[in-house]
Amino acid sequence: MKILCNLSMALALSVATNQALAADFSDPTWPCIQRKVERLSVGLMWPDPKPEITLTDSQESAVKALAAALSLQRVDMETAGQMVTAFAQTHGAERDLMQAVFTQVFDTVGKRRTRIINGIGNVSTGQIKLAERIDETRSEMDRLMDQPEPDYDRVDALEEQLDWDDRIYRERQQSVTYLCESPVLLEKRLFALANLLQNAAL
Repeated sequence: MKILCNLSMALALSVATNQALAADFSDPTWPCIQRKVERLSVGLMWPDPKPEITLTDSQESAVKALAAALSLQRVDMETAGQMVTAFAQTHGAERDLMQAVFTQVFDTVGKRRTRIINGIGNVSTGQIKLAERIDETRSEMDRLMDQPEPDYDRVDALEEQLDWDDRIYRERQQSVTYLCESPVLLEKRLFALANLLQNAAL
């Protein structure tokens, strides 16, 4: 029983620690060390005003194709550079044209990043509820064990539930750690692609 109590205390401490480490204290459901930034600004990555450019049908099709490819995380930066070079050789390297490509990339990757952030919030909310249930289970076990004649069948059932909930909690916590890195990686990719396209522009 003492081990189970210590386990529950450790879980509660883990939740408190995650919240303490979170940089955005305005949202208690945000479990990440990284500050929560729900939406990025395209102006921070490409400071030029919105381009006024009329694309030909060929250019528009090529812009969409290149933006779609650059938006894929599996496309590394070396390959991305080769794609941008090939695009420039065929369709031109005007800055407004490159900006048109980046605008579409930003829109696609930004929406993906927003979905991930929303997913992190949903998982975090579930973790908080699960931690509360674990604490309630521990409290009930303590009350039962304080009885002159404890209901050991009920205690065993609660112990089994506590073990299962703990396992789920730890598995989800590992996924949260991974998910917390995803928005940052997408943001870094956007900055890298903006730099790549700007350097290729005339």
